[in-house]
Amino acid sequence: MKKRREKLDYWLIVMLFLFLITSVITIYSASSYLPDYLGNLALKQLMWYGIGALLIVLLLYFKNRWIEKLIWPLYIFGNLLLALLLIVAEPINNSKCWFILPGIGSFQPSEFMKIILILTLGVTIHKFKEKHPHPTVKEEFLFLIKAVFIVLIPSVLTFLEPDTGVVIIYFLTFLGMLFISGIRLRWFIIGAILVTSLAGIILGTYFFKQDLFIQWFGTKLFYRLDRLLDWKKGVGLQLENAMASIGSSGLLGHGFNNTPAYFPESGTDFIFAVFASNFGLLGSLLLLGLILAFDWHLIEIAKEKEPGQNRYILVGLIIMLVIQQVQNIGMTLGLLPIMGITLPFISYGGSSLLSYMIMIGIILNIAQEKSKS
Repeated sequence: MKKRREKLDYWLIVMLFLFLITSVITIYSASSYLPDYLGNLALKQLMWYGIGALLIVLLLYFKNRWIEKLIWPLYIFGNLLLALLLIVAEPINNSKCWFILPGIGSFQPSEFMKIILILTLGVTIHKFKEKHPHPTVKEEFLFLIKAVFIVLIPSVLTFLEPDTGVVIIYFLTFLGMLFISGIRLRWFIIGAILVTSLAGIILGTYFFKQDLFIQWFGTKLFYRLDRLLDWKKGVGLQLENAMASIGSSGLLGHGFNNTPAYFPESGTDFIFAVFASNFGLLGSLLLLGLILAFDWHLIEIAKEKEPGQNRYILVGLIIMLVIQQVQNIGMTLGLLPIMGITLPFISYGGSSLLSYMIMIGIILNIAQEKSKS
C-alpha cells in the first residue's frame, strides 16, 4: 500500500504569516518612541521570526516523539534556570525575570517554562488516565498531589522574581487541563473553597489590618497587591496615554507610524494600543478577527483528537494563548489590571516569540497526525 503523504496545516502557516506582518509593522511604528540603544526592534523581530521558522522545521523533522523522552529533563532544566535567575540575574524594573546575554539581548526562562509545563502536565495526565481508566478517589487524590507539586515548583520560583501574571497563567492553564481530563467535580469544589478561604484571609488582612499584612507577608507583596487592586482607577501615564491614543483613533486611525502620544512598553505590553491608534476601530476589529480565527482553528484541531496526550497538550496551549490575549488587550483598554503580559505573536520579544514558534511546531505535528489514515 502506498504511504500517504503527510499534509501541513497551511491555514495555520498563513495566519502565522499574517501575525508576522502585523507584528513587524506595529513594532516599527512604536519605534519612534523607543530609546535608540534598543536598535531596530522591527528588524530584530523579523530575525526572531526567522529563527522560529527554523525551529518549526526542526520540530517537524523530529515529530513529537521527543516529548515523552525529554520532557522531564526539560522540566528540571527549566526550574533550575528559574532558580538561577533569583541568584545571579541583575534586577530590571525591580524584577529578576531575565538573563542578559551580551550581544544577543535578554532571555526570559518563564516564557519557555509555560510551554514546558503544559507538555509535562499533558504527559502526566495521559499516563495517569492510561494506567487508571476508572480511578478511585484515592488514586485521583494522589495524582492531584503530584500534579499540584509539578505546577507549584515553577510557580513559587516565578512568583519570587516577581512575575505574578505568569503564575496566574500557570494555574489557570493547569485547571483547564484538569477539567478536560475528566477528574471528579468534587476536587474543583474543594479547591475553590480552599482558594476562596485563603484569598479571604489575605484580602481581609490587606484591607483591615495592613500593619499585620506587612508583618506577615512583607512590603513587596503589599505593594504588588496594592498595584493589582488599584488598577480600576485608571491612573498613570502608561494607561492614560494608551487609552487616549486608542480613543482618538476613530474608524481608520491616525495612520501608520503616527502614534499621537508616548507610553512606556509600546513595543511589548502595550503593542495593541499602538496598532489601534494607527489603524483605528476597523483595523482593530480585523486584528481581533485574525486572533479569533487562529484560536478557533486550534479548537477545531483539538476537537478532532481523541482524549489523550495530544488533546491535553492542545487544550493547555489554547488556554494559555487565550488568557494572554484577553489579559493583554483588556489591560490596554483599562478593563483588567496591568500585569506585564505580552500579546502572543505580536509583541516584541525573542524569548516569548521563540516559545510560541516551538508551540506552533508541536501543533503542526499534531495536525499532521490527524491527517493520516
